[in-house]
Amino acid sequence: MYYALKVVLAAFIIVAVTEVAKVNAWLGALIKSLPIISLVAMIWLHYETQDVQQVAEVSRATFWLVLPTLPMFLVFPALIDRGWSFYPALGLAVLMMLICYVALMFGLQHFDIKLDA
Repeated sequence: MYYALKVVLAAFIIVAVTEVAKVNAWLGALIKSLPIISLVAMIWLHYETQDVQQVAEVSRATFWLVLPTLPMFLVFPALIDRGWSFYPALGLAVLMMLICYVALMFGLQHFDIKLDA
């Protein structure tokens, strides 16, 4: 039942974002940009483990792992504005994100930053 609650809450957030975005793109984007899933996941992780260090580590890793996703949100609309169709633009934006993830991993290694405890 507990896992079903997690799934229903996550699905509700996704549906809410898409429904709101149909009416108001800015408000949909605002809701989507809020770290709702991260906050709920941190609360559940703490509830399930009572390990604040683990929650802190997940939070720290999340900070670093959000960074490579940001260019995707610039590349995709730029390609759409230049006449690309949806799936090719999304595919190239995701590829850019994956390249940024690889670059981040090398950068973190270079600066000896570890994402696990």
